[in-house]
Amino acid sequence: MTKLKEKKKIELLNCLHTTIIEAGIDEAGRGCYAGPVFAAAVILPKDFYHPLLNDSKQLNEKQRQVLRPVIEAEALSYAVAKVDSDIIDEINILQATYLAMHNAINALALTPEHLLIDGNRFKKHSIPHTTVIKGDGKYANIAAASILAKTHRDEFLDNMALEFPQYQWQKNKGYGTLVHRQAIEKFGLCKYHRKSFNINNPQISIPF
Repeated sequence: MTKLKEKKKIELLNCLHTTIIEAGIDEAGRGCYAGPVFAAAVILPKDFYHPLLNDSKQLNEKQRQVLRPVIEAEALSYAVAKVDSDIIDEINILQATYLAMHNAINALALTPEHLLIDGNRFKKHSIPHTTVIKGDGKYANIAAASILAKTHRDEFLDNMALEFPQYQWQKNKGYGTLVHRQAIEKFGLCKYHRKSFNINNPQISIPF
């Protein structure tokens, strides 16, 4: 019998700079067909620790919901911002993501001295920054930001789904699942859809 190896959890570093105030920044919903893009900025205490904390994509919904109030209660400061679909269509998703990140940073009650950004690109802010590829799986402050951005966006999409139940956003959170694309084909687009996005599926052709 083959013995399965237990997957070892990688210990997250709290932050990149331990002697200055640093905010972790991440976004959620960049690749969706509908709804806003969200971003969160989080400044954690230097000794913050929670055994569940990880990249939000590595956690299930229940785990994210456990972590959200802990992060919001224990963070030295946090902020969540969104940019709606009409602005995304106007300035494009990359610029909208930068805008959401900047708005979250600017809304922090405590001004950080450094920004730690998930990913490899960022639009320059007045505060110095460092980008980290897959940073949400390496640094606790980015992981915390990823969880807040994800949970706040999921909550928003659940409320959108009450208004337009045919798209089942409570399940797909605006992503281009087959069910979502079939609903678009049947019912067309609504005010929350990103009109500048294309759906590439040879079986479903939807003009935008």
